[in-house]
Amino acid sequence: MAGASAAVAAPSLFKVLIQRRSVALGLAILAVVLFAAVFADVIAPHDPGVMSVRNRLKPPSAEWWFGTDEFGRDVFTRLIYAGRVSLIVGIGTAVLASIIGIVLGLTGGFFRKLDAPVSRLVDAMMAFPDILLAISLVAVLGGSLANLILALSIVYAPRVARVVRAATLVIRELPYVEAARALGTSTWRILVHHILRNMVSPVIVQATFIFAYSMLAEAGLSFLGVGVDPSTPTWGSMINGGRQYIGTADWLILFPGLAITLSVLSLQIAGDGLRDALDPRLSKDL
Repeated sequence: MAGASAAVAAPSLFKVLIQRRSVALGLAILAVVLFAAVFADVIAPHDPGVMSVRNRLKPPSAEWWFGTDEFGRDVFTRLIYAGRVSLIVGIGTAVLASIIGIVLGLTGGFFRKLDAPVSRLVDAMMAFPDILLAISLVAVLGGSLANLILALSIVYAPRVARVVRAATLVIRELPYVEAARALGTSTWRILVHHILRNMVSPVIVQATFIFAYSMLAEAGLSFLGVGVDPSTPTWGSMINGGRQYIGTADWLILFPGLAITLSVLSLQIAGDGLRDALDPRLSKDL
C-alpha cells in the first residue's frame, strides 16, 4: 500500500508543479540543460578542444552558432560540455551534502549529549563565507572534479544539518516515537523509519537549493582558476577567458553568463515551487 500511495503521490506532485507557469518554465529550462549535457556528444557540432587560429574570434553565424573563442574553439560546443560539468557538480554536491547533513542533524537532534558539540561544529562551519571555505578546502584537497564536489559538500552540509536537527528535536518527542521506544524498537530503526521518513520533504527542497548554489559556486571557483582541470570547459572558465575581449567579442561572456543565470534561476524557481507544493501552509501562486 505504501508503494502504491507513493506512486500516486509522485504524478500528483508533478501535476501541481507544472500547473504553475513559472515553475513549469523553470523545469523546461532544466530539461533543456540536462538534455544538452547528457547528449553533448551527439548535439555538439565540433570538438570542444580543437583549436584553429584561422577561426579565432568568429562572431555567431550559421557555422558557429555562438561564435568562437580566442583559440578558435566553438563556443556552443564548449558551452554544452561545460553544462555537463556543472550538472555533475550540482547533483554530486546536493546528494553528498544531504547525506552529511542528515547524519550530523540526526546525531545532534536525537542524542542529547552530542547536540552541543555537533551544533558548535555546524555553527563554526557556517561562520566562514561559503566561497572562502570552498577555496580553502580545494587548496588543501587539490584541484579535481571529485575534490571540488567534496569541498562544496562540506560547505553546504550545515544547511541540511540545521534543518534535520530542528525537525528531529520536534519529532523525537512525538507520541509514536515514545511508543516505539517503549516497545523496545532499536535506535537505528527509530531514526530511519520514524524520524528520517518524516523529514524527506524539507531535505529534498534544501537539496534543490544546494544544487543551484553549488552550480553557481563551481562557476565562481572556475572563474578564479580554483576547481576542475583548466583544460576542462566550464562556464566560469569561459567567462574568465572572455573577459579581456569585452567590447570586441562580447559573445564570449554573454552565452556562458546566460547559461549560468538561466540554470540557477530555474533551479531556484523549481525549488520554491517544490517547497510550496510539499507544504500547503506556504502555498502561493507563482
